[in-house]
Amino acid sequence: MSETSFLPAIENASPTEILTYQNSRLTEALNYLSNNSPFYQEMFLKNSIDPSKIRTIKDLINIPVTTKYDLQQRNEDFLCVPKSQIIDFITTSGTLGDPVTFAMTNQDLDRLAYNEAISFTCADGRKTDIYQLMTTIDRRFMAGLAYFLGIRMLGAGIVRVGNGIPELQWDTIQRIKPNAIIAVPSFILKIIEYAELHKIDYRNSSVKRAVCIGEPLRNINLSLNTLGRKIKEKWPIHLYSTYASTEMGTTFTECSAGTGGHHHPELIIVEFLDDDDRPVKEGELGEVTVTTLGVQGMPLLRFKTGDICYHYTEPCSCGRNTMRLGPVIGRKNQMIKYKGTTLFPPALYDILDNIDFISSYVVEVFTNQIGTDEILIHIGSNFPIEQKEKDIKDHFRAKLRVAPLIKFQTNEAIGDMQSLKTSRKPIKFIDNRDK
Repeated sequence: MSETSFLPAIENASPTEILTYQNSRLTEALNYLSNNSPFYQEMFLKNSIDPSKIRTIKDLINIPVTTKYDLQQRNEDFLCVPKSQIIDFITTSGTLGDPVTFAMTNQDLDRLAYNEAISFTCADGRKTDIYQLMTTIDRRFMAGLAYFLGIRMLGAGIVRVGNGIPELQWDTIQRIKPNAIIAVPSFILKIIEYAELHKIDYRNSSVKRAVCIGEPLRNINLSLNTLGRKIKEKWPIHLYSTYASTEMGTTFTECSAGTGGHHHPELIIVEFLDDDDRPVKEGELGEVTVTTLGVQGMPLLRFKTGDICYHYTEPCSCGRNTMRLGPVIGRKNQMIKYKGTTLFPPALYDILDNIDFISSYVVEVFTNQIGTDEILIHIGSNFPIEQKEKDIKDHFRAKLRVAPLIKFQTNEAIGDMQSLKTSRKPIKFIDNRDK
């Protein structure tokens, strides 16, 4: 299979052709749900919906949205095949509530591999690459498995090191000489710190690219945020930001232009909705809402992800005409109303990541005595920095016009707060508000 075979023709088609194609795939998806999904059969009946009359993406407005609460409460009713056809069981991370189980058939695993193969191709991936996987492939985690399957389909090499252990990461890089890594961006800073401490010439290592997951690398204007800039200043490798979720089984990955994650029209229909479940215009923030295509086990219709993003439709310099997704501004359930200002956690992270003397942190939100949101930031450092509290608050006032409460702790204490046994990645945000 040639290296260019994973650039689907539909991604270079005209916007009109892409829309026509997606409308036809929507009809297939609705037929499948009406024949196989207990949850959606009930929804169609309860709301007097005739799926055959939903012919275009614009018609989707006539169908109620599906929520994370629906998945949590009616999990098994989303299953469209007998359990005997299930090959792999996966759970969501549970960031916005209890984890949800997803069941995948052989066909779903093939779709997942295809998604990652075309996504790695978007991020300049080639058959000759060797990728070092710095995320877990176990613990019911979809992403690690997806990367392995996708790289295998691409025909490239992969070395499965898993998360953490900087010493093992560098030993592997020096032994196997991968030219690309797959990692959470904040962990890249940790392996840089380890390399500097142990006199490893990381800037001249074999690694030239990083496919980054789990944390945004860009600001609203698509420039690198503080985290992205810190990595690039230390290690001038090419960074590719990605966005994905277990529920959609699809990835939005940047090309080398770095202007948003590209949509794969053959795998997913995407809407951007306001609080009233109405489509927003381009240039307005909307909640990413997806209808999966080609999923056999647990397909979803108008599923609201909880992620708030901008989207872009002008053609990309790479030649693709697909819609592009901007960085996640925040998650709807994590929105904070603080002293008259609406905030999302990433805005707080960007300020904290830009303060050099802060080694680690956790943002806690709770309900105060008068019933409003309060922000407490737990800060760790390698040396006493209590005298820096005013400086930290001044940074927040300069950027956000408000300053949170500050509590200084040891790095060990912050590490304990970040390392919940049920979580696959470090916790940065704790929501203790009254529900």
